[in-house]
Amino acid sequence: MKDKKTKILCIDDDDDILEILSYNFTKEGYKVYTAKNGREGIELAKAKIPDLIILDVMMPEMDGVETCTRLNEDPILRNSIKLFLTARNEDYSQIAGFDSGADDYVTKPIKPKVLVSRVKALLRRKKDDMFDNHDQQISFPNLIINVEKYMVIRDEVEVTLPRKEFELLKLLTTRPGKVFKREEILYKVWGDDVVVNDRTIDVHIRKLREKLNLTEIKTIKGIGYKIEFD
Repeated sequence: MKDKKTKILCIDDDDDILEILSYNFTKEGYKVYTAKNGREGIELAKAKIPDLIILDVMMPEMDGVETCTRLNEDPILRNSIKLFLTARNEDYSQIAGFDSGADDYVTKPIKPKVLVSRVKALLRRKKDDMFDNHDQQISFPNLIINVEKYMVIRDEVEVTLPRKEFELLKLLTTRPGKVFKREEILYKVWGDDVVVNDRTIDVHIRKLREKLNLTEIKTIKGIGYKIEFD
Protein backbone atom coordinates (compact mmCIF):
# COMPACT_ATOMS: atom_id res chain seq x y z
CA MET A 1 0.00 0.00 0.00
CA LYS A 2 1.37 3.41 -0.97
CA ASP A 3 1.57 6.34 1.40
CA LYS A 4 -1.93 7.82 1.58
CA LYS A 5 -0.39 11.29 1.75
CA THR A 6 1.09 10.96 -1.74
CA LYS A 7 -1.07 13.20 -3.93
CA ILE A 8 -1.58 13.04 -7.68
CA LEU A 9 -3.37 15.70 -9.71
CA CYS A 10 -4.72 14.68 -13.13
CA ILE A 11 -5.58 17.46 -15.62
CA ASP A 12 -7.42 16.37 -18.78
CA ASP A 13 -10.53 17.51 -20.63
CA ASP A 14 -11.57 13.91 -21.35
CA ASP A 15 -13.88 12.52 -18.65
CA ASP A 16 -13.07 8.93 -19.60
CA ILE A 17 -9.33 9.54 -19.20
CA LEU A 18 -9.87 11.17 -15.81
CA GLU A 19 -11.98 8.22 -14.69
CA ILE A 20 -9.31 5.72 -15.78
CA LEU A 21 -6.55 7.66 -14.05
CA SER A 22 -8.53 8.24 -10.88
CA TYR A 23 -9.54 4.57 -10.62
CA ASN A 24 -6.05 3.14 -11.16
CA PHE A 25 -4.15 5.54 -8.92
CA THR A 26 -6.75 5.39 -6.15
CA LYS A 27 -6.49 1.61 -6.27
CA GLU A 28 -2.73 1.96 -5.70
CA GLY A 29 -3.35 3.99 -2.54
CA TYR A 30 -2.69 7.50 -3.85
CA LYS A 31 -4.88 10.53 -3.13
CA VAL A 32 -6.17 11.66 -6.53
CA TYR A 33 -7.53 15.04 -7.61
CA THR A 34 -8.88 15.87 -11.07
CA ALA A 35 -9.32 19.00 -13.16
CA LYS A 36 -10.71 19.47 -16.69
CA ASN A 37 -8.53 22.32 -17.95
CA GLY A 38 -5.28 24.10 -17.24
CA ARG A 39 -6.71 27.05 -15.33
CA GLU A 40 -8.73 24.81 -13.03
CA GLY A 41 -5.70 22.55 -12.62
CA ILE A 42 -3.43 25.40 -11.54
CA GLU A 43 -5.91 26.57 -8.89
CA LEU A 44 -6.33 23.03 -7.58
CA ALA A 45 -2.56 22.49 -7.55
CA LYS A 46 -2.07 25.63 -5.44
CA ALA A 47 -4.67 24.39 -2.98
CA LYS A 48 -3.51 20.76 -2.71
CA ILE A 49 0.27 20.91 -3.52
CA PRO A 50 0.39 17.53 -5.29
CA ASP A 51 3.51 15.37 -5.41
CA LEU A 52 2.89 14.57 -9.08
CA ILE A 53 0.83 16.25 -11.79
CA ILE A 54 -0.37 14.50 -14.96
CA LEU A 55 -1.30 16.86 -17.79
CA ASP A 56 -2.88 16.39 -21.19
CA VAL A 57 -1.08 18.45 -23.86
CA MET A 58 -4.18 19.42 -25.87
CA MET A 59 -6.73 21.12 -23.60
CA PRO A 60 -9.17 24.04 -23.92
CA GLU A 61 -8.52 27.44 -22.33
CA MET A 62 -4.86 26.65 -21.54
CA ASP A 63 -2.88 23.80 -23.09
CA GLY A 64 -0.64 21.47 -21.12
CA VAL A 65 2.64 23.15 -22.11
CA GLU A 66 1.48 26.58 -20.92
CA THR A 67 -0.02 25.02 -17.79
CA CYS A 68 3.27 23.29 -16.97
CA THR A 69 5.17 26.53 -17.52
CA ARG A 70 2.81 28.39 -15.14
CA LEU A 71 3.13 25.64 -12.53
CA ASN A 72 6.93 25.86 -12.64
CA GLU A 73 6.77 29.61 -12.04
CA ASP A 74 5.42 28.85 -8.57
CA PRO A 75 8.33 28.24 -6.12
CA ILE A 76 6.40 25.45 -4.39
CA LEU A 77 4.71 23.78 -7.35
CA ARG A 78 7.89 23.64 -9.44
CA ASN A 79 9.00 20.81 -7.14
CA SER A 80 5.98 18.70 -8.12
CA ILE A 81 6.74 16.07 -10.75
CA LYS A 82 5.06 16.78 -14.12
CA LEU A 83 4.12 14.05 -16.57
CA PHE A 84 2.51 14.73 -19.96
CA LEU A 85 -0.16 12.59 -21.59
CA THR A 86 -0.76 13.19 -25.28
CA ALA A 87 -1.83 11.49 -28.48
CA ARG A 88 0.83 13.47 -30.32
CA ASN A 89 4.18 11.74 -30.84
CA GLU A 90 6.16 14.30 -32.85
CA ASP A 91 9.63 15.32 -31.68
CA TYR A 92 8.67 19.00 -31.44
CA SER A 93 5.80 18.17 -29.07
CA GLN A 94 8.09 16.12 -26.84
CA ILE A 95 10.73 18.85 -26.74
CA ALA A 96 8.09 21.51 -26.04
CA GLY A 97 6.94 19.43 -23.08
CA PHE A 98 10.39 18.95 -21.60
CA ASP A 99 11.28 22.57 -22.35
CA SER A 100 8.34 23.69 -20.22
CA GLY A 101 9.72 21.71 -17.29
CA ALA A 102 8.10 18.27 -17.65
CA ASP A 103 9.76 15.22 -16.12
CA ASP A 104 8.25 12.57 -18.36
CA TYR A 105 6.11 12.10 -21.44
CA VAL A 106 3.63 9.28 -22.16
CA THR A 107 1.61 8.88 -25.36
CA LYS A 108 -2.01 7.78 -25.60
CA PRO A 109 -3.75 5.35 -25.71
CA ILE A 110 -3.00 4.88 -22.03
CA LYS A 111 -1.88 1.52 -20.72
CA PRO A 112 -2.76 1.83 -17.01
CA LYS A 113 -0.18 -0.70 -15.74
CA VAL A 114 2.62 0.99 -17.68
CA LEU A 115 1.55 4.44 -16.52
CA VAL A 116 1.32 3.37 -12.87
CA SER A 117 4.77 1.81 -13.12
CA ARG A 118 6.17 5.02 -14.63
CA VAL A 119 4.61 7.11 -11.86
CA LYS A 120 6.05 4.84 -9.16
CA ALA A 121 9.52 5.19 -10.69
CA LEU A 122 9.26 9.00 -10.84
CA LEU A 123 8.07 9.26 -7.24
CA ARG A 124 10.81 6.88 -6.10
CA ARG A 125 13.47 8.96 -7.82
CA LYS A 126 12.13 12.14 -6.23
CA LYS A 127 12.26 10.53 -2.79
CA ASP A 128 15.83 9.33 -3.38
CA ASP A 129 16.86 12.80 -4.59
CA MET A 130 15.41 14.44 -1.48
CA PHE A 131 17.39 12.04 0.73
CA ASP A 132 20.65 12.51 -1.18
CA ASN A 133 20.35 16.29 -1.44
CA HIS A 134 19.76 17.14 2.22
CA ASP A 135 21.59 20.38 3.22
CA GLN A 136 23.78 20.27 0.13
CA GLN A 137 25.06 23.45 -1.51
CA ILE A 138 27.41 23.83 -4.48
CA SER A 139 29.29 27.13 -4.71
CA PHE A 140 31.44 28.77 -7.36
CA PRO A 141 32.38 32.40 -8.06
CA ASN A 142 29.12 34.16 -8.99
CA LEU A 143 27.14 30.90 -8.88
CA ILE A 144 25.47 29.21 -5.90
CA ILE A 145 23.30 26.09 -6.18
CA ASN A 146 21.23 25.12 -3.14
CA VAL A 147 20.29 21.54 -3.96
CA GLU A 148 17.85 21.09 -1.09
CA LYS A 149 15.86 24.23 -1.92
CA TYR A 150 16.18 23.94 -5.74
CA MET A 151 17.60 27.46 -5.72
CA VAL A 152 20.14 28.99 -8.10
CA ILE A 153 21.82 32.36 -7.50
CA ARG A 154 23.83 33.82 -10.39
CA ASP A 155 25.66 37.13 -9.88
CA GLU A 156 23.66 37.66 -6.66
CA VAL A 157 20.33 37.25 -8.51
CA GLU A 158 18.03 34.29 -7.81
CA VAL A 159 17.00 32.47 -10.99
CA THR A 160 14.11 30.02 -11.17
CA LEU A 161 14.77 26.90 -13.23
CA PRO A 162 12.45 24.06 -14.23
CA ARG A 163 13.27 20.78 -12.50
CA LYS A 164 15.19 19.13 -15.35
CA GLU A 165 17.26 22.22 -16.12
CA PHE A 166 18.16 22.38 -12.42
CA GLU A 167 19.12 18.69 -12.31
CA LEU A 168 21.24 19.07 -15.44
CA LEU A 169 23.06 22.06 -13.95
CA LYS A 170 23.56 20.18 -10.69
CA LEU A 171 25.04 17.21 -12.55
CA LEU A 172 27.54 19.32 -14.50
CA THR A 173 28.64 21.27 -11.42
CA THR A 174 29.26 18.20 -9.27
CA ARG A 175 32.36 17.49 -11.36
CA PRO A 176 33.71 20.71 -12.94
CA GLY A 177 35.96 19.94 -15.88
CA LYS A 178 34.57 16.43 -16.36
CA VAL A 179 33.10 15.71 -19.78
CA PHE A 180 29.67 14.14 -19.32
CA LYS A 181 28.73 11.95 -22.26
CA ARG A 182 25.23 12.30 -23.65
CA GLU A 183 24.33 8.78 -22.54
CA GLU A 184 25.39 9.56 -18.98
CA ILE A 185 23.40 12.81 -18.94
CA LEU A 186 20.28 11.04 -20.21
CA TYR A 187 20.61 8.31 -17.59
CA LYS A 188 21.38 10.55 -14.60
CA VAL A 189 18.93 13.35 -15.38
CA TRP A 190 16.03 11.53 -17.08
CA GLY A 191 16.58 7.94 -15.96
CA ASP A 192 15.97 4.61 -17.66
CA ASP A 193 12.20 4.97 -17.71
CA VAL A 194 12.02 8.13 -19.83
CA VAL A 195 12.63 8.10 -23.58
CA VAL A 196 14.16 11.35 -24.84
CA ASN A 197 16.42 12.22 -27.75
CA ASP A 198 19.67 14.19 -28.03
CA ARG A 199 17.83 17.36 -29.04
CA THR A 200 16.20 17.45 -25.61
CA ILE A 201 19.63 17.73 -23.96
CA ASP A 202 20.66 20.45 -26.42
CA VAL A 203 17.52 22.48 -25.66
CA HIS A 204 18.13 22.29 -21.90
CA ILE A 205 21.80 23.27 -22.29
CA ARG A 206 20.79 26.25 -24.45
CA LYS A 207 18.26 27.36 -21.84
CA LEU A 208 20.84 27.15 -19.05
CA ARG A 209 23.30 29.24 -21.03
CA GLU A 210 20.67 31.87 -21.79
CA LYS A 211 19.07 32.12 -18.35
CA LEU A 212 22.30 32.10 -16.34
CA ASN A 213 24.69 33.58 -18.90
CA LEU A 214 26.74 30.43 -18.37
CA THR A 215 29.45 30.57 -21.02
CA GLU A 216 31.30 28.15 -18.74
CA ILE A 217 29.22 25.29 -20.17
CA LYS A 218 31.28 23.88 -23.03
CA THR A 219 30.16 21.62 -25.87
CA ILE A 220 32.49 18.73 -26.59
CA LYS A 221 31.53 17.91 -30.16
CA GLY A 222 30.35 14.36 -30.70
CA ILE A 223 30.70 13.49 -27.01
CA GLY A 224 28.75 15.68 -24.60
CA TYR A 225 29.14 18.68 -22.28
CA LYS A 226 31.22 19.97 -19.39
CA ILE A 227 31.28 23.03 -17.15
CA GLU A 228 34.58 24.67 -16.36
CA PHE A 229 35.28 27.74 -14.22
CA ASP A 230 38.46 29.83 -14.39
